[in-house]
Amino acid sequence: MIERAVSGRASDLWKAIETVTDETADRVIKDARGIKPFVQPVVLLVLGIVAGGATLLAPVAELRFGLMAATGGFLAAAGLVTLRDIWRTWRVQNTFQAAFTLIHHDPSPCFCTDEDGAIVLQNASAERRFGDRLGQPMARAIAGVLPNAAAVVFRQETAMGRRPSAHEIVVTPRGTVRLAAHRLNGGVIWRMDDLADANSRHGEWIGLPMMVVSHNDTVLSMNSAMREVLGRRATTLEDVFPDQPLVAGRRSSLSSVNGSIEVIPIVVPSKDGRREVYAIPGLSEPPAASVAARAFESLPVALLHISADGEVLASNFRAQALLGIDASVTGPMSQFVVNLGRPVGDWIADSLAERVPNRSEVARAKQRKDETFLQISLSRIVDGTGPSLLAVLHDATELKNLEQQFVQSQKMQAIGELAGGVAHDFNNLLTAITGHCDLLLLRHDQGDPDYADLVQINQNANRAASLVGQLLAFSRKQTLEPEVMDLSDTISELTHLLNRLVGEKISLSLSNDPDLQPIRADRRQLDQVIMNLVVNARDAMPDGGEVRVETRMVHLTSPMARDQVIVPNGAYVTIRVRDHGHGIPADKLNRIFEPFFTTKRTGEGTGLGLSMAYGIIKQTGGYIFVDSVVGSGTTFTIYIPAHVNANLQEPTKVIEAKATEINDPVNGGRPGVVLLVEDEAPVRAFASRALRLRGYTVLEAACAEEALETLSDDTLEIDLFVTDVIMPGMDGPTWVREALKERPETKVVFVSGYAEDAMEGGSIGVPGSVFLPKPFSLTDLTDTVRQQLH
Repeated sequence: MIERAVSGRASDLWKAIETVTDETADRVIKDARGIKPFVQPVVLLVLGIVAGGATLLAPVAELRFGLMAATGGFLAAAGLVTLRDIWRTWRVQNTFQAAFTLIHHDPSPCFCTDEDGAIVLQNASAERRFGDRLGQPMARAIAGVLPNAAAVVFRQETAMGRRPSAHEIVVTPRGTVRLAAHRLNGGVIWRMDDLADANSRHGEWIGLPMMVVSHNDTVLSMNSAMREVLGRRATTLEDVFPDQPLVAGRRSSLSSVNGSIEVIPIVVPSKDGRREVYAIPGLSEPPAASVAARAFESLPVALLHISADGEVLASNFRAQALLGIDASVTGPMSQFVVNLGRPVGDWIADSLAERVPNRSEVARAKQRKDETFLQISLSRIVDGTGPSLLAVLHDATELKNLEQQFVQSQKMQAIGELAGGVAHDFNNLLTAITGHCDLLLLRHDQGDPDYADLVQINQNANRAASLVGQLLAFSRKQTLEPEVMDLSDTISELTHLLNRLVGEKISLSLSNDPDLQPIRADRRQLDQVIMNLVVNARDAMPDGGEVRVETRMVHLTSPMARDQVIVPNGAYVTIRVRDHGHGIPADKLNRIFEPFFTTKRTGEGTGLGLSMAYGIIKQTGGYIFVDSVVGSGTTFTIYIPAHVNANLQEPTKVIEAKATEINDPVNGGRPGVVLLVEDEAPVRAFASRALRLRGYTVLEAACAEEALETLSDDTLEIDLFVTDVIMPGMDGPTWVREALKERPETKVVFVSGYAEDAMEGGSIGVPGSVFLPKPFSLTDLTDTVRQQLH
């Protein structure tokens, strides 16, 4: 029925559209799980009838009541599912009716395929050219026109998985064909344009010899002018231009029907590797009236003709558009481009004298109001007036932006590595400072004149440790103490502090989703992130306003692509901090998370707050984005994965400092023996003294090799290894694993200025070990050792 209706005359197709879409609906519309429409309601209806029959036979009133409720539920569900299927069927029918209305009188062949890829509709043009193709896959239907049609269709379908439409231009023996595909509800609409009919891609209209060459120098097509010049059909680029390699803009020999002639080749590359090669006759007239100048307007590439003294003599409209100039504007080349890296005059003189290789340079268009970068290739040509230059221009703005993004990512990575390295060394210094300060405090009570000075030293060392934590947060190498928590409770506890931060001019409003799932994060660090965002929002509204903090539960059914980041599908808890301040300019928005970059005035910000927030969120496994409109406000949005299973095994936890009274350690009636391995002498000295003060016997080693040599004495009884992780030579985990082969009962404490998960391997693979981050105090160290030994 479908095939007879669609294969009729074009005038009958519109009358048959209702029949076509009605009868194809059952095949085109499917339930999301692959069940045919109306199968689910029938099953639910049967279950309802069975439950109703069982109600009549039930001997107990309670059972009858339950069966009656089940009957009502089944019948109601059957009704709702029926309405859903009817709505889906009606929606797809309308979609296909609209699609057929769109393609019915289209002069180009058009097809509609269903979700299975089978053709269900075709217009009159498609039927005239391809015949009846209903029920066939798209690749088979067009196989006679496109070489390797299956691969072309597959690429189109793959591209439509990322965007609603796709197209591809394919060179065939008959000409160039463009196949376009548009995704619609229930299928895909396909349209094929024969570009060869318009001769727009083969240069028939240009009058200059032109051909299309593949990436392996095979001639795919040529226009009539080229065929007339050659007098034959060429198969390779070498058949046309014997002197290889072919250099754009450089005078070359062309093998014509009347022998070798001198031409200037212009090469226009495309993204798929093909090239369009144009042959301009050699110059024999004054440059302003030369063949090259007259042909510029016809060539699909931006060209300039430059004299020996650097004056622009001729330009085509494409070059004028790129440079932002009028057709009548002439002058020195330095008037049109800047930021070349050297004087434009020197570049032109070197190219004219052929002192430098023929390579492209990138410069900025000086006359353009927007920032436009040009890739410029200069080639020396000679005519009756002497040598001159031919310049080929390409828009390199996108390439320059990608280069800047790559350089920026390298810079960010380098700064992160630098921050992590500096923080590691600084943590060693802070450990020695705070440690020796703790030792001095043990010998001074509060009445001592030096006690207040020692407390000041200790407090400032802690402030320095906080700054190091910000650097580590940016480089994502800080130590986090994650825990499963309810974000609603966390923000509620922060309310009082946030109200104090925003001041009297700013009103703070909180909105929590009641259905929030728990998350797993470091509570202290997450509080710091929220406070930083609220403070930034406050500073953006000096005249007052409202800061709104919202939490929501978001379920991503498919990956979300944003800001060159792909957020995987899943459940996320989001935090939004909104203000109505002055906003952030678009040119600064992509740098907002850089360290030391700030939009505030000098002295009002360090530029570390947002970079720290970025590092904390990324280290937590989340994402942070910013949206801003100048004059309207800014919104920061944080995505944190929901913690589905709160009973998951926790990783090795960082030992927290507890100010408890420490008793002398006893291990079987004797003091514990600790092997301390630390390459930093001040840290080793402090740790050794601290442990000896608590009654431990301490053996010291400056490196892993020295520690293994000490352990070679079998008479030594060692109860605990305290070792740095990163050391010259063998690292901590490596030598500990080697030592545990002979002393498997020995306990282990790892210390480091890096975060545990930022180290290659860390303490992973050493059962029973614990990790103590630097800088640590005397109490931190002795508490950790005591807990490990007991």
